Amino acid sequence: MTQQPQESGATRTPPVAFVTGAAQGIGLATVERLARDGFRVVAMDRNAEQLTQQATLLAGLGLDVVAAPVDVCDRAAVVAALDMQPRIDAMVCAAGIYNDAPLLELTEDVFRRMLDVNVVGTFIPAQEAARRMQAGGRIVTVSSRGALGGTRFAHYVASKAAVIGLTRAMAMELRGRQIAVNSVAPGFTDTPMTRSAPAEMFSAWESLEPSGKAATPDLIANAIAFFASPATQFVTGQTLFVDGGKSLGGLGI
Repeated sequence: MTQQPQESGATRTPPVAFVTGAAQGIGLATVERLARDGFRVVAMDRNAEQLTQQATLLAGLGLDVVAAPVDVCDRAAVVAALDMQPRIDAMVCAAGIYNDAPLLELTEDVFRRMLDVNVVGTFIPAQEAARRMQAGGRIVTVSSRGALGGTRFAHYVASKAAVIGLTRAMAMELRGRQIAVNSVAPGFTDTPMTRSAPAEMFSAWESLEPSGKAATPDLIANAIAFFASPATQFVTGQTLFVDGGKSLGGLGI
């Protein structure tokens, strides 16, 4: 396990956060938010070109951001990225995929790919980060309100429900080492992933939100930053739904 250096005086280094799925959407918003909070942020994504462009833009704003092109399902690549830094204070697992498919038309390959990226792609970075963290480390997973169920995306529902279960299991095993593990479950959010749907479908989804509009990525990043903060070290194993209250159910009157 990599040891983190002792800090004192002039040798003090900034806290280090890693963020997967960092080239766009919620992951990118989280990179910027954590960097503005004083973290050195290693941005990880398999889209090397887009990731490098975004990291360069943020660095140009004076933020401490570096790019690490990585496929989160490739353990060797994840390990190499984590070992770029002498310490890990926070790991945010935001990488994920989504696609739409009716239950009776789902294939095993599509189902397995969803689980591979969304679940295994959360497990590997979280596990490797935990191996390198000292007491006080924080792991934040990104699940989804979709874990509660829905139509035309059973594979996505299953994957995000698994992320919540994985989060709780990791929290239980790591609490003795004082490593907190929590999850943020976004509701419908305006990201390149959701914008890939037909415009009429996006509008229909948006109209179902209590506020009548989708969340912005920075709103989700605010919640992730809360769990990434050392101030929340005594909170672990929790899932925070950031969905404008839609997960409460019921009818507005």
